[in-house]
Order: sequence, then structure tokens, then C-alpha cells
Amino acid sequence: MPNKNENLHGMVPDKSDVVLLLIDVINDLEWEGGEQLLPFALPMAQRISELKQRAHDANIPVIYVNDNFGQWKSERRALIRHCLEDEVRGQEIVKILVPDDDDYFVLKPKHSGFFSTNLDILLEYLGAKTLILTGTAGDVCVLFTANDAYMRDFTIVAPRDCIASNTKAGNDNALELIERVLKGDTRASHEINFDEWKQSSDEDDNSESKPEVQTPQFASQN
Repeated sequence: MPNKNENLHGMVPDKSDVVLLLIDVINDLEWEGGEQLLPFALPMAQRISELKQRAHDANIPVIYVNDNFGQWKSERRALIRHCLEDEVRGQEIVKILVPDDDDYFVLKPKHSGFFSTNLDILLEYLGAKTLILTGTAGDVCVLFTANDAYMRDFTIVAPRDCIASNTKAGNDNALELIERVLKGDTRASHEINFDEWKQSSDEDDNSESKPEVQTPQFASQN
């Protein structure tokens, strides 16, 4: 039996207990109800952009998990080009959140990022234990992905200012479900302290007997 390839033949060079997921942010919003989402999604995109930059600075992997919007012959570059060049509603959001070359990208056919995608194997190779979920829509694709993550025993962090839905009520309801049912952490993105988490993770790795996996440490709100 051959040994397991540790980095998927060079395709997954990163290792991290925590991973940042951006769900359906490459989105033209050219669908019924897209105009309702836009005013909530624009400030969300700014907060995600700031969080993503801090994740990059801390060497935290970033994965875009994006719907193919029924375009079965499309791929990442075509979706991005469409959103940037075709004068669509979601253009400003995509401008803020254009993927970087070292970001991962997973196309999904349905609501959950796990359903019929390679997200499971990617997270396995990364060594992920905690998923920070951001994106749209909070009460649909983010919630479905959070549910499937919970069923796979991931720790869930869903920063409330980095998730948007068509209505505030729908978004609040989704966050309440993530917190109450899926045991997720919904604190604001500025409270997430990657440096504290990395220090805690390094201490665990260097200990002779590793304790049970705990939720990453985050900064307390002032």
C-alpha cells in the first residue's frame, strides 16, 4: 500500500488547524432577490476583505466556496470575468473580494459547500479543525455549509458582520441557529485574533501529550 501523499502532489502546500471560507462571494446578484441582498452584502464584503488580509498575514489558508449558478461549463476565471466585466449588480462586491493567486477555489453545484465537491479532501489535507464561515446567503448556503461542517465535527466560527442575507431577520435567524444548534461562535470579525490562536496551536503541537482539541482562542471585546 503506497504512503499517503502529504500535500496532494503539491496542490495543497499549506497546513493549518483553522481555515477561512468565503461562500458565494463571487456572485453577480442577477437573480430574483439579488437587489435585496446588495445593501447588506456591500458592508459585509469590506469586513471579509479585512479579515481575509489578516488571515493571509497569519498564514491562514483561504478557500472560496462558490456556486456555479447553473453554469456547468463555467470555471473560476469565467465566473470572475463575468462579474467584473458585464456590469452586473454584484460587481462592486467581487472587486473587493477578487481571489488572490494563493487562495483555494471550490465550485459547488448546490447549497452546501460539502455536497458533491472536493472540499472534504481539501480540508483533510490542510489539517483543518476550525472553519471560519463568511459570505452569502447567511440563511441558505452559509447555513447549509455550517450544518454539514457540524456533522463532520468541525468547530464553527461565523463572524456576524461577515455574513449577509436578503433580510436582517433572515440573517439574524441563521446566526441564532448556528450559535444555538451548531454550537458556533458568532462574534464580530474584529474580535478574531489569529496570532493568539497560532500561539495556542503551537503550544499544543509542542506538548508531549496533546489535549483534546479546543476552540481557537480569540481576543476579547473591549
